[in-house]
Amino acid sequence: MKVVFMGTPDFAVETLKAIYEAGHEVILAVSQPDKPKGRSGKLQPTPVKEFAMEHDIPVYQPVKIRAEESVEYLRQFQADVFVVAAFGQILPKVILDMPRLGCVNVHGSLLPKYRGAAPIQWAVINGEKVSGNTTMLMGPGLDDGDMLLKSEIELAKDETGGSLFDKLALDGGQLAVKTIEALDRGEITPIPQDESQATHVGMISKDMGNIDWTKPAEEIERLIRGLNPWPSAFTFINGKQLKLWQATVVDKLGEAGTIIDVNKNVFTIACGSKALEINELQLEGKKRMAAGDFLRGYQLETGAKLSNSKN
Repeated sequence: MKVVFMGTPDFAVETLKAIYEAGHEVILAVSQPDKPKGRSGKLQPTPVKEFAMEHDIPVYQPVKIRAEESVEYLRQFQADVFVVAAFGQILPKVILDMPRLGCVNVHGSLLPKYRGAAPIQWAVINGEKVSGNTTMLMGPGLDDGDMLLKSEIELAKDETGGSLFDKLALDGGQLAVKTIEALDRGEITPIPQDESQATHVGMISKDMGNIDWTKPAEEIERLIRGLNPWPSAFTFINGKQLKLWQATVVDKLGEAGTIIDVNKNVFTIACGSKALEINELQLEGKKRMAAGDFLRGYQLETGAKLSNSKN
């Protein structure tokens, strides 16, 4: 099949790679414009662009996909299908109607749950036992198209946003290939989403990681895992930011936000209910390390209080 692929970040690369390795003809990769990175401000190609260039796939990077010149550019390719994964722009109906088989989107949740930009992190934060991917025929709204195929993945007890991201990225690529091939054979009947079951999740922001110690330990522990590796959950101690990377819920009590126990390998922080034993962390200006290594170089006392600001 002739495929136009649309995607931008690492998650999308696995889908592009799977389609390419399955032997389909990727005639164009559409990605967001390059963005400046670091102090130098040098433009950094998107992960999808990097893969496409390495495999001699033409790349198109429109500022606005719905602009007339973008629409006319895409029209000339006469693709059998457009496959979209984390592209970052909403496609207008004129583009959705272009390919013979329609526009197939790979979404990292079991729709209609977790429509929106960050379904993977929210699945961990909310304590879901199962997540997965859904392929759908794209409609004019946000993640509201008719569903095609689904695949499920059970979350591990120590699942992080990063580990689930990697699992779903690989799975999404295989599901995309399975979907477009079955569509081409006429073997899939699209299923409308049940709007009464739809849930929407917003973007993940850095300030979401600022820990409220009055919340239950279980909720904070899920936040730590869900925001690992980005943007990270954090608190403040003696005016410095302390990122928390791994913690264990323990059945201990104390004043919320207070260190209630310190030994040579871990320390424990009281929460609104129960407490968290901190296993891995990163103090501002330092590298990520085990709590035991941190405690060997930093004197931490029982009764010390954490805060949600540097002041």
